Amino acid sequence: MTRPHRLRVPAPAAPPLTGHLPFADAPGVADPIEVTSRWLTRGGRPWFPVSGEFHYSRYPAGEWEEELLKMKAGGVTAVASYVIWIHHEETEGRVRFDGDRDLRRFAELCARHGLDFVPRIGPWSHAEVRGGGLPDWVLARDCVPRTDDPAYLAAVRPWFAAIAEQLEGLDRAHGGPIVAIQIENELYDQPGHLLTLKRMAQDAGLSAPLWTSTAWGGVRLPPDELLPLYGGYTDAFWTEADGRRPDTCRKHFFFTHQRDDEGIGSDLRPVTVHGSEPDAFADRFPWATCELGGGMAVSYHRRPYVDPDDIGALGLTKIGCGSVWQGFYMFHGGTNPPGELSTLQESHATGYPNDLPVLTYDFQAPLGEYGQYRRTYHELRLQHLLLADFGHLIAPMESVLPEERPDGQFDRGTLRWAVRGDGASGFLFVNNHQPHEPLPDHPETTFAVEFADGKGELVLPSTPVTVPAGAYFCWPLRLELAGLRLEWATAQPVCRLDVGGRTVLVLAATDGIAPELALDTDTVAAVSTATGDVVPVGDRLLVTGLRSGTDALVEVDTADGGRVGLLVLDAATARTAYRGTAWGAERLVLSADGVVFDRDEVRLHGTGGATSFAVLPAPERAPVVDGVAAEAVRDGVFTRYAVPPASGEEVPAVEVTLVRAAGPAPEAVTGVQGRASVPADTYFDTVAAEYRVEVPDGLPPGTLLRLHWHGDVGRAYVGRTLVADQFAAGRVWDIGLDRLPAEAVRGEGLRVRVLPLHARAPVQLPEQARAERETAAVTRAEWIIRRTRPVRPG
Repeated sequence: MTRPHRLRVPAPAAPPLTGHLPFADAPGVADPIEVTSRWLTRGGRPWFPVSGEFHYSRYPAGEWEEELLKMKAGGVTAVASYVIWIHHEETEGRVRFDGDRDLRRFAELCARHGLDFVPRIGPWSHAEVRGGGLPDWVLARDCVPRTDDPAYLAAVRPWFAAIAEQLEGLDRAHGGPIVAIQIENELYDQPGHLLTLKRMAQDAGLSAPLWTSTAWGGVRLPPDELLPLYGGYTDAFWTEADGRRPDTCRKHFFFTHQRDDEGIGSDLRPVTVHGSEPDAFADRFPWATCELGGGMAVSYHRRPYVDPDDIGALGLTKIGCGSVWQGFYMFHGGTNPPGELSTLQESHATGYPNDLPVLTYDFQAPLGEYGQYRRTYHELRLQHLLLADFGHLIAPMESVLPEERPDGQFDRGTLRWAVRGDGASGFLFVNNHQPHEPLPDHPETTFAVEFADGKGELVLPSTPVTVPAGAYFCWPLRLELAGLRLEWATAQPVCRLDVGGRTVLVLAATDGIAPELALDTDTVAAVSTATGDVVPVGDRLLVTGLRSGTDALVEVDTADGGRVGLLVLDAATARTAYRGTAWGAERLVLSADGVVFDRDEVRLHGTGGATSFAVLPAPERAPVVDGVAAEAVRDGVFTRYAVPPASGEEVPAVEVTLVRAAGPAPEAVTGVQGRASVPADTYFDTVAAEYRVEVPDGLPPGTLLRLHWHGDVGRAYVGRTLVADQFAAGRVWDIGLDRLPAEAVRGEGLRVRVLPLHARAPVQLPEQARAERETAAVTRAEWIIRRTRPVRPG
């Protein structure tokens, strides 16, 4: 028999440092935020925030609220956003906070829905924006930007004052949502300037319990003044077009205790900074992140394709490594606003090493440029549900690595695993997924975990299993649950629910691994299950043979007279789970559609066809959809409600007419650092294939035009106005009809132009885009109908 993978979880280390940092919440707040050297607390309890980046100035203001609710339903607890200077003050002295630039309204919407807000105020943001967000008029001044040059600070000071005016009264002292403020971005070698900017922001009236800074690249920070935040991406658009994934990305799929990622932003600074120390702040600050990649942008010369499992594995691995703040960039994609004086994207024309699309900033994010749900969203939501109920347990737990672990970043054969533990209990993490390099199955796998409390070694599962290629998961170890001790489960905790006065722990099975539950007999009076077997083994009761699903409920009477349920959903069903307050109670909703919770209304985001959703616990009366009570049927322990198709006319086929076939691909041109540049605009008028798309009247709001295409660069126009663009990277191209000028579209239609890619262009394409790289065509077009269906209490 294969020996188990073994690990010992030591007793907790000395208590963390407290009170050693000059961070203080507003006096008298009910839930004061504090920072220890190992985790954060809120209201005296360990706190595990989940932040997601959403750039308000890259999204229509009329849609902000619903998108924020999508983020909240995805488990995001704090919304982060760059306050991009050039978006607000493209012309000196004309500062705009109107429309899609209304910073205050965005922050107020966060507060309305119980979301924290983290403004990242720069002044330099990067964010793939022209000038890194510094307006052209600032860069034209006789000054040295991003230093304490008085001429530069003289420009920054009124900008910070304008931000402070917009956010007045939204700090914690006034019950506002601002929990942290980031100063600058990716400035690695000027701690004095970072401190100057913090003091200037404070003098302007900005206030938050946490002041933060990005900390990758061996950054030097002013001592104890800024909370260092880290990141990690699955791939990078900013490296060379040599086809290789950067090694700095590969390492994020291993369990390590190295916080720093020296590869982020390495196109604008040295990969390693002389005299810097990786993780120099680990003894005084917790491991917090702000830029775990929720996707990746595409540049012209390098076009990463991010698989949803890449992001899911990245997120789970970072928790296992020791993260106590999961921060994702981007969580929601967007579109660059049209500039009044110039385009606003990062480009060779502005001296940057990368050419980015003029408009799209979709980022392959969990929620797309037009609010599209991506599978990444569902993978991350499953993890965030875990953190919502168990993050306060995980945050103080130290990450412990096994003695036998991978020998470097190119070891694909050694199982990657770790435990977060406190000396008596913990969570076991496994990652067997790595982008672009499938890892092998691990047959005959068991784990032996010994805790320092002397209560014996846990060996799990009872029968060896195969850890499948591509799997990543978290299993609980000695989890206390309303009087029951769950010794282990080979299924991932999702959330806890109160159902009829009893606690129900919902778990998610892993495809290919049979779920098994081990219960401490001292805490159990009786066990019953309809789908499995209960077998006594020593001082444990093993529940085996469970068929995971909506009926896989194990009911336990505890020794102290309580009742606990253990419900094991199959992997696919678990990824349809949403948890929120609906119809007067906390409920779990299963839906293949997107779900948002808004006070006493639930809204389903889908296609408008016949659908259904399941609820636990069920409301007393059937919810109402379109004025009619939904028909109810039993679905295991859930109640499932049928939703009839939305009324509406039949959707017509897309009429696409080829106006002009593509000509020869333009010769490649290189720009900054010798990287390929986007072909000149004139080629779109002369060489690109051109199609006319008829946009009929009567398409429902939210409709997308989805183009299946190949080539190099695609651009869509209404008249002479560019309305959408894309670099070919093996993905469909969505265009939101709501963003188009309606009258002009009716009169002129939509023109789509596609350039072919030159055979010798030094451009890195993903596998999905290589087959027809030198031709240019739209191969199929379809309308994607999206409808929002309110579900109200009965």
